[in-house]
Amino acid sequence: MKQTVAIIGAGIGAQHLAGYAALPERFRVKTICDLDEARGRSLADKCIGAGFVADVSDVLSDPEIDIADVCLPPDLHCRTCLDALDAGKSVVCEKPLACSLSEADRLIERSRHTGGAIFPVFQYRYGPGMSQLRALIDSGIAGRCYAGTLETHWDRPAAYYDVGWRGTWAGEQGGAVLGHAIHIHDLLMSLLGPVKLVYADVATRVNDIEVEDCAALAVRMRDGALVTSSITLGAAGNTSRLRLMFEGFTVESDHAPYAPAARCWTFIARDPARQRDIDAMLADVPKSGTGYEAFFEATADALDGRPGCEVTLEDGRRSIELATAIYGSARSGQPEDLPIKSGHPFYDGWAR
Repeated sequence: MKQTVAIIGAGIGAQHLAGYAALPERFRVKTICDLDEARGRSLADKCIGAGFVADVSDVLSDPEIDIADVCLPPDLHCRTCLDALDAGKSVVCEKPLACSLSEADRLIERSRHTGGAIFPVFQYRYGPGMSQLRALIDSGIAGRCYAGTLETHWDRPAAYYDVGWRGTWAGEQGGAVLGHAIHIHDLLMSLLGPVKLVYADVATRVNDIEVEDCAALAVRMRDGALVTSSITLGAAGNTSRLRLMFEGFTVESDHAPYAPAARCWTFIARDPARQRDIDAMLADVPKSGTGYEAFFEATADALDGRPGCEVTLEDGRRSIELATAIYGSARSGQPEDLPIKSGHPFYDGWAR
């Protein structure tokens, strides 16, 4: 069924619009909503048939809208998603899904109560690189993962924070951990499962902001794999990299910062005699879509009753749980165990 969409927020919403536009048989963008009329109308003008409104209530009261796509600052995500569910809409929500585990659990409860679906945005999952690695894991060639490294090394100069809510606890609710490395951490968990323990150190070293712009994490996955995550917004250029050492091979992602799975990855067999087997299997992996387009296609399939590759509400909660553990460890100076229960000091939020 073709879904009618309203994009709420014309900043990152412009990239969402491009993703929807690539799937005209699945989506129709009817409305762009933004408090900045010039920005909102400019984006609406790029989409044939789309109109502009400045008030979210106009979106939620429109019976033609099936999906409310929330592209607002993080502190507005939970409230807007709850209102959209209450209005009978399905929801797409940019990262982070929520600003605390208690908010994430409220969204899960409201979703169950209303029957409305929420799809957290993790578009990095989609692309040939991830398809290749998943195929090798599913085949058994990979075996256990021993260890790995993640790098989110991006460049965010002072001008990036000219947007008022960025770099603040009140508006952004976190820094490089929550707003930037959240994507590569989702890749890790989608491949290896839940995190069991994290030890974190964070710092503000690059810009004069409230939130962290550097972090170093030591992570133990539930299956025992040991992974480090290095995060900074003070790099020369922008690089994302995932490198995992499995029993059968070592894999290294492409380094594109915002689409690391969009190209094929490098797989090197531990036993050189097995390289031919790995290469043969990789050659048979079907080509897959990438980025927002593939994310929205998986979302449409789920709404049509064919779930499989969509990002779930539980996936979004898991990303918030990891962020809670990271900030908890950074504040206490001690490792944090997962899962996190409702009695945790940061269950209701970590923002100061």
